[in-house]
Amino acid sequence: MNEPLAERIRPKSLEDYISQSHLVGENGALTLQIKKGIVPSLIFWGPPGTGKTTLANIIANESERPFYTLSAISSGVKDVREVIEKAKQSGGLFTSKNPILFIDEIHRFSKSQQDSLLGAVEKGWVTLIGATTENPSFEVIPALLSRCQVYVLKPFDKTDLEALLHRAMTTDTVLRAKKIVLKETEALLRLSGGDARKLLNIFELIVNSETEEPITITNDSVLNKVQKNTVLYDKTGEQHYDIISAFIKSIRGSDPNAAVYWLARMIEGGEDVKFIARRMVILASEDIGNANPTALVMANTTFQAVNTIGHPEARIILSQCATYLACSPKSNASYVAIKEAQKTVGETGDLSVPLAIRNAPTKLMKDLGYGANYDYAHDHEGNFVDFEFLPEEISGTAFYRPGNNPRENALRDFLKKLWKKKYGY
Repeated sequence: MNEPLAERIRPKSLEDYISQSHLVGENGALTLQIKKGIVPSLIFWGPPGTGKTTLANIIANESERPFYTLSAISSGVKDVREVIEKAKQSGGLFTSKNPILFIDEIHRFSKSQQDSLLGAVEKGWVTLIGATTENPSFEVIPALLSRCQVYVLKPFDKTDLEALLHRAMTTDTVLRAKKIVLKETEALLRLSGGDARKLLNIFELIVNSETEEPITITNDSVLNKVQKNTVLYDKTGEQHYDIISAFIKSIRGSDPNAAVYWLARMIEGGEDVKFIARRMVILASEDIGNANPTALVMANTTFQAVNTIGHPEARIILSQCATYLACSPKSNASYVAIKEAQKTVGETGDLSVPLAIRNAPTKLMKDLGYGANYDYAHDHEGNFVDFEFLPEEISGTAFYRPGNNPRENALRDFLKKLWKKKYGY
C-alpha cells in the first residue's frame, strides 16, 4: 500500500481526534461551534504535524459543508478565484452552511493572493480555514487576520504520541497484520519532536525495514535505523526548532562562533532568511535592550535588508548582525520589567488613573478634576519634578531595574538622582 500511515489512520471525527484538548476537548474553545456547525473563519497556527489539516477536514465533515482545499505552495490568485467561484455556486443561500476553503501554509501566500480572499470571506461566500507554522501576526495581512479567529495548536505530548502509536498498531490494516512489540518509545518520541506525522513516518519506516517477526521496537533499533535515513536539517520539523533555539542561546551567551555556526546550518538547510532576521529583532530587545540600544536598530535594519537582498547575499548581512549581537553587552531588564508590570496588572486589575495625569479635553472633565494639580516637568530645573504617576495602590513599585553594564549603570545613576527615595535605585 503506497498511502502513508499518517494518511491511513487520519481521524474522521472529533471522537477519534487525539490532542488539542484546549480546542476540541469536552470544554474546548471550538467544540461547541463544531457540533453546532457554526464556525467562523479560522487560522490554525502551530508546528508541523499537530493536526491542522485533519481538524479542518473534521470541521467540514461534522458541519456537513462542501470542502475545498488549496496549497499556498502551488496555488496562485487564479486558483483562488476559481475555487471561490465554485464555492459560491455550491454554497446556496444559507451562510451557516457555506463551503469551507482550507489553505495549507497560508503564510506562503503573497499579499495579492491574500487580498483575493478578502471579499469572499467578508461576504460569507466561504469560511476560510488557514494553516500556518509561522506567526500569523507577521505573515497574514491585517485585513484578512482581522476577519479570522486565531487558534494555536500545541505539539503533541508524550501521552498523545503514545496513544497515536497504539492506535496505528490496532486500527491500521497493514500494521495489524504484523506482530509488533513496542518495547521502548523514548527514541521515537524524541525524534518526532511532537510532530505526529513525523512519528508515524518513522514508525512505519522501522516496521517496513524488518523482515522477521516479531518486530521489537527498542530505542537502539530506532536510532540505528533512523540515523541512516534522516536529513541533516528539516526546516519544517524538529531541527527547525532545535537549531533556532541553539542559535538564539549562542547569541544570548555572547558566543559569536557558535552563533555563526548555527546560522550556517540554517542557511545550508534552506531556512527562511526573514524568519532568522525576525528572531534576531526579538533577541535584540529581549536579551540586549538598553545595554546597547543600537542592537535593536541593527537587527531591524537587518530584517529590512534581507527582505530587499534575498539569497545568497543575505547570509552576509545575517552574519554581521548575529556576530554584532553576540558581542554586545547583555541585559534582559526591559523584558523583566514588562513581565513584572503585566503580572501586577493581572493581580491588581484596572486601577484608576490618578486624576492629575488624566486627559481633560472638555470643560466637564476639567470640572471633575481631570488634570488638576498636574505639575509640568519642563517648568522645573533639570526638567524634572517629583510627582506621582502610578496608581496609589502600587505607588513606589519599581518594575525597571537597570542591568549591570556600562550603559545601564549610567541609567541607574540618572534614576538614582531623581527617584532614590521613591523607587530605591
